[in-house]
Amino acid sequence: MKHNPRVLVVATSRKTRGGITSVVKAHETGEQWKKFHCRWIQTHRDGPAWRKVWYLVTALIEYMLLLPWYDIVHIHVATTQSARRKKIFFVLAKLLHKKTILHFHPSNEKFLYEPNNQKLYRNLLSKADLVLVLSEQWRRWIKDALGLTEHIQVLYNPCPIVERKPELKQNEILFAGTVIPRKGYADLIRGFAKIAKKHLDWKVVIAGNGEIDKAKAVAKECGIEDQVVFLGWVNGHAKDLAFQRASIYCLASDGEGFPMGALDAWAYGIPCVVTPVGGLPDIVIDGENALVFPVGDVDVLANQLERMISDDAFREKIASASLALAHTTFNVKNLNRALEDIYTKLLK
Repeated sequence: MKHNPRVLVVATSRKTRGGITSVVKAHETGEQWKKFHCRWIQTHRDGPAWRKVWYLVTALIEYMLLLPWYDIVHIHVATTQSARRKKIFFVLAKLLHKKTILHFHPSNEKFLYEPNNQKLYRNLLSKADLVLVLSEQWRRWIKDALGLTEHIQVLYNPCPIVERKPELKQNEILFAGTVIPRKGYADLIRGFAKIAKKHLDWKVVIAGNGEIDKAKAVAKECGIEDQVVFLGWVNGHAKDLAFQRASIYCLASDGEGFPMGALDAWAYGIPCVVTPVGGLPDIVIDGENALVFPVGDVDVLANQLERMISDDAFREKIASASLALAHTTFNVKNLNRALEDIYTKLLK
C-alpha cells in the first residue's frame, strides 16, 4: 500500500537565532508542511559545546529511526561547519536512496572560493537531487566557483506576515542582527554621525547581541552616544515593537545569503538603505525600492541616510515599494506553494 509522501527537514534548532530557523518556521505555516507530513530534525543549537554535541547526537538517532519511512530529505546548509555537520545526514539519505534537497543559506559568497570549501560544497551539491539557492546571484556564484549548473533552483526566503501599526513610527533608523564586524554596525554609526547634528530628533537603534561595548565605543568616539540606542537581542513582542517604531532600516553588511532583516523590514513597509550583498542586487533598484551604498563607504551611506530622512515623500514612495515586494515576490503563501510544487516534482 502506498503511503502519503513524507519529508524530513534537517535544520538548526527552532530555538536558534538566525535566518535558517526563521525560514523553516515560515515553511511550517504552509499547506505543504501538513500535506507532506514534514518533520523537523533539529541538529544544532547555540550555546556551550556539550549542548551542541547533545543536539547533534540526539538528532542523528531520531533521524536514523525515521529515515526509512520518509521519501525526501530537505537539508538546510549554511557555511562550512554547518555543511560538515549535515554531510552525515546527506550520506545516510543517499545510502537509503532517498530524494535529497540541499537548501543553501551561506552568509557570504567568499566561502565558495576557498579551496577546502570548494571540495566540500562541490561534493555535496553535485550529488543532491536538487539544490535550492536564495537568488539568481547565488546560482551565478555557484556556477563560477564550483562549475555546477544542473539541478539548481531559486527559492526566495519569505517575508513574515505582520500587522502594521504606522501610528507607532518614530524617527529611528533600525539595525537588526548580530553586532559583529561583517554586519557593518560601525559603518552605520560612523555614517549617521556625519549627519546626526542636523537631525537631533533621529536615533540609530541597534537590536542584536555581540560586540555591544565596541559599538558603544564607536558611538562615543563619534560624539553621538546620546543618539544610539542598544536594545540587545530582541524577539517576540520586543522585536515587533522595534520594527513598528522604525522609519528606516539599514543593512551595512559586507556579505549575506538573503538578509532576513531586509525581508522583515519590507513586511513592515520600512524603507531600506542597504549594501548590494547576497541576493539583494537581483531585487533592489537604487532610488526605486531602496537606497544602495557600497560596502564600507560611510560617505555615501551618510548621503543616502540624509536623503531618506529629509524627504518624507520619497521615504513614503520607497515604503510602498517595500510593501509591494512583501506582498508579491516574497509572499510566504506563494513561496510555500512553490515549495509544494518542488516536493511534488521531485517525487515524480
